[in-house]
Order: sequence, then C-alpha cells, then structure tokens
Amino acid sequence: MPRLLNVNNYHYRRGGAEAVYLGHGAMFGAHGWDIDWFSMKHPLNPPDTDETHFAELIDLEHMEGKLAKAKAAAAIIYNRGARDRISGLIDLRRPDVAHLHNIYHHLSPSILVALKERSVPTVLTAHDLKLTCPSYKMLNNGSVCERCKGGKVWNLALHRCLKGSLPLSGLITLESTVHKALGYYSRTIDRIITPSLFYRDKLTEWGWDPNRIAYIPNFVARRKGEPTAGGGMGPLLYFGRLSEEKGIATLIRAAKLSGVSVRVAGTGPSGDELRALAAEITAPVEFVGYQAGTALEALVHDAMAVVLPSEWYENAPMSVMEAYQAGRPVAGAAIGGIPELIREDETGWTFPSGDVEALAALMRRIVNTPSADRDEMGHLGSEMVREGFGPDHYLERVSALYAKII
Repeated sequence: MPRLLNVNNYHYRRGGAEAVYLGHGAMFGAHGWDIDWFSMKHPLNPPDTDETHFAELIDLEHMEGKLAKAKAAAAIIYNRGARDRISGLIDLRRPDVAHLHNIYHHLSPSILVALKERSVPTVLTAHDLKLTCPSYKMLNNGSVCERCKGGKVWNLALHRCLKGSLPLSGLITLESTVHKALGYYSRTIDRIITPSLFYRDKLTEWGWDPNRIAYIPNFVARRKGEPTAGGGMGPLLYFGRLSEEKGIATLIRAAKLSGVSVRVAGTGPSGDELRALAAEITAPVEFVGYQAGTALEALVHDAMAVVLPSEWYENAPMSVMEAYQAGRPVAGAAIGGIPELIREDETGWTFPSGDVEALAALMRRIVNTPSADRDEMGHLGSEMVREGFGPDHYLERVSALYAKII
C-alpha cells in the first residue's frame, strides 16, 4: 500500500490552503493510501489528531518576550526542531512521496533538507507566490509589486513590504537571501503544482523550470444533488480572510456608492479597521464574523452573488468554487487567477481590481438582474465545477504526477 506524507504549517481549516491540505489527505486515504500528517501542534487541531511527531507551535502573531521572538526569528530561517521531528517520522514510516502545502515561516525549508537526505520524492503545491516573492503576495502599500524579480530581494527591506516594518521586512529579506543562496527550494522540490494557469506562468516568468511545474486545479467535494432552490435574494456576500489585499475596503466603498447591501463573513487582521470604515461612511455592510459548515453554506445560498474584490495576485480562490457549488454566480476582480474561473456573463462577472466606481456599477447591475437569470448563472457554475474541478479529476492528475517521480 503506498504511503503519503502530507505536510502543512497548520492542521486545522484556517484558510484555503488548509482546506486543500486536509481534503487532499482525506481523498488519498479514501483511495487506498496510508496517510501520515506533519504539521505544528496547535490548540485548534482536531481533538483526535496524533501530534506525536508534530513540530512545536510557533505563533508569530502572539509571541511575547525577546528570547521567544529571537528563537522564532531563527526558526523562520531554519527550524531545527521541525527538521528533527519530520526526520523521525520519515525514518519510522518510510513514505513513498511527500506532498507539501504551506511550510514557510513556521516549519521552514529545513524539512525539505530532511526529505532530500532520505530520498523522498517531494511535491509542493504553490498556494501563494512565496517561491518568487519573499513576502509571498507581490504587494507593497496596497499595490502590486514585482521589484524583487531577478533576485533583487533587498527591495523587500528597502520598501518595508511586510506591514511597513523594517525589522520584519529585514528578517524576511535575510530568510529569502539564505534560502536562495543555499537552494533550499530549487534543489529539493521535484515538482510544483500550481492551481491556476496564472501562477504557472508567473513562476516560469520568474525563472522556475516549466518542466517542473504542473497545472492542477483545486477541487471541491461532491455535492449531493442540485443546489437547493429558493435562495439568492439576500445581500451580496464576501467570505474569507479580512486583510488588506482582499480589497474589502473597496467593496465597502462600492456598497456605499451603490446603496447595495453586503454581508462580510470572516476574520483577520483588518477586521477592526474595516468595521470602522463601514461605520464612518455609513455603508450598508453587515459583518457576521467567522462562519463555516452549514452556517456558511446558508449565507452563500441566500446571497444574490458572491463577491471577490481582491487587489493582489489571487491564485485559484476556493470561494469561487464553493459559490458555484451552492448555485450562486460570482463577481470577481480581474486580477491573478480569478478571471480563469469566471465565464463572463455566464457564471459571473469581472471588474477592474480596486475600481470602486466599476464595482458599484456592477453591484447595481447584479441587483437589477432577474433572479431567474442569476440562478441560471449559478447553475452553469455548478456544472463547471462538476466538469473540471471535482475530486476525480484532481485525484487522477495528482496520482499521475506522483507516478512520474516515485
């Protein structure tokens, strides 16, 4: 029986990357693979998680004390504890292949060294742009930035790309410089999966060998039957992380300009700031906090459409697929991989990223679109998911990739 080592910083559903990581392991486990998990210990991990070989938690957001911060800074560059833990797990379980998701800043590429030393074939799914951009977003002061192209990583510190902080930006500049000089990623990863064509092309443009990159779209689990009828009359909906690059401030301003009501579901570092903005300009925006499971499904089902106002190079947002699966159309910013997932005027609409007036106009158009037409767009979206983004397609493509390197 083949054995898969599935690796990610977090072992609970924290965002889209974690949803793919958890779903990936569950899928291969259901199809005859033995699955070993490697992540960090965390209080939000499922209670039945075996954390025997997990790395110790590094909580960068809530860490206090100079010594703790110094240890965390060192671990960002090379996490010896994570390397030792995964080494023990590999020696014990002897995986046939390792599949990595997000490992940056926490587990660190130290684990790649352990895998390489033990000749474990390694695949990494690029959920963001960390393999090219040190800050992983290609974003600076709210605008897309590609200054580091060609190895010019000092621009990260020079322009304080991370939270406007020189110490933090300097640390990640050092991290990137060391990792690049030692080839931690370039000499250890056998294949890279990109869930969007945009990311495939961007990695190639920045110097990665296209022969090592495979475009494999993300998947969403099958839904039993057709989307439930009778929804789609509630406010427009954004659900996801509340952070600067997601463009939610633009959505709030567009809601004010258009007079169209919006619900915002999620949490994140910009939450308080966004609530203050909505209150200040009296925008018709309701914040409903973190939602998941049936509660989130109900919100999506109730929405006229799901809105993704992103202002960074999005990859392949799971929220698009989840909206389609619920039978709702999507309004997405024309940036990154989002346009690949939207058939204009068939499954949704696109608008120029960061353009408040254009988004406001589109929001008014959505509200004025007959509900039957919106339902038909959602139906076409759900067909699109079944045809190209189902579990069977993903399993077949990834299995074929594994077969090439094992």
